[in-house]
Amino acid sequence: MKKFYHKIESMTGPVISLHADNITYGELARVHKSNGEKTFAQVIGLKGSRVSLQVFSGSKGIRTDDQVEFLGHSIKLNFSPTHMLGRIFKGSGEPIDQRPALSQAEQINIAGPSFNPSKRVVPSRMIQTGLPMIDLFNTLVESQKMPIFSVAGEPYNELLARIALQAEADIIILGAMGVKHDEYAYFKSQLESRRDRSIMFVHTAADPVVECVLIPDLALAAAEQYALSGLRVLVLLSDMTAFSDALKEISIAMDKIPSNRGYPGDLYSQLASRYEKAVDIEGAGSITILAVTSMPGDDLTHPVPDNTGYITEGQLYLKNGCIDPFGSLSRLKQLVNNKTRDDHAPLMNAMIRLYDSAKKVRQQASMGFSISSYDQKLLAYADEFELCMMDLNINLSLNEQLDLGWRVIAKHFPKEESDLPSKLIERFWPVTEV
Repeated sequence: MKKFYHKIESMTGPVISLHADNITYGELARVHKSNGEKTFAQVIGLKGSRVSLQVFSGSKGIRTDDQVEFLGHSIKLNFSPTHMLGRIFKGSGEPIDQRPALSQAEQINIAGPSFNPSKRVVPSRMIQTGLPMIDLFNTLVESQKMPIFSVAGEPYNELLARIALQAEADIIILGAMGVKHDEYAYFKSQLESRRDRSIMFVHTAADPVVECVLIPDLALAAAEQYALSGLRVLVLLSDMTAFSDALKEISIAMDKIPSNRGYPGDLYSQLASRYEKAVDIEGAGSITILAVTSMPGDDLTHPVPDNTGYITEGQLYLKNGCIDPFGSLSRLKQLVNNKTRDDHAPLMNAMIRLYDSAKKVRQQASMGFSISSYDQKLLAYADEFELCMMDLNINLSLNEQLDLGWRVIAKHFPKEESDLPSKLIERFWPVTEV
């Protein structure tokens, strides 16, 4: 039953407060302005009978005697498994692609609990992305929750778009938060070729802050529906720091006591409730989450990446235009690397050891130390490793990446200096050594 109230007691930024009875957290409300306009609001705070609501369009133009109508339910997403594909929605769930609203769609709740642990299965399948620094060195595993830690200015949106185009997944769902209009246009143009398998939820920097907080919930609610129908869903989120900043802004507007650097005290729980939606469902599909977390000042101790590190299963570290092989880690890769090809793990380890040695030689050379003939091999190997393995524009299958890795090593080192097992060298060493 809908409830109407006619007295708004206070307004702070986009947050309005009033006294009401039997209201639930997250409930949706409609504000009827005196000029005839209507706008939605969401309950974000309850203290006794005092209710705080975040107005989607801001409190500008709202009077204290305007009518507030509580709708008796939380925000719902109009879901249609076939008609949602190729569509673009904003944080309120409404389409923004100049196409009609979804008709005859099922209304589903968002921000529900994570999946029943007893129905989860142990991750056992990799998701190929075509990028060697992921597939070969930091394998993305189905149902994994993996952040991309990035310094401001790095091409993390370009990386997400490339993964969206190349990843082996049935459905790609992109949730963009706080993006500029040119970034939105970039995502839109890049995903055009995958319209039949992709959905976008977009919050631009000019949109109401409350819609930023809703983007991950909408994306994950849709992902859960597809996963329950047996599909492999990859959810790409950018940027979870913008999401956290939106939480901070709302918290400040409600006069909550801030925690570390002004972020709300429940930041960990807010992030975890989204990341824990990653799941491999017994007898059905899966949800895999790959989310950008930008780090102000390249500071890993910043509250957002710091809390994220406790929740997720490793990280990809984007630095200097590539995925850093030393700052990145996939904690679940051991579950799948022994199921890909026999040489996967040994080759990965050998290539990283050689590259690490080459980095040390580079440092010594920059300090004026003399360089041996073996050091020269390492330096040449490092240059080719960066070109063939770390370039974000590469698109190769895992087998092609492994074969390329063997060729790169064989080009610069003899077999006895490759640091690889003899039985693998006999099987995989290139026939022609260049």
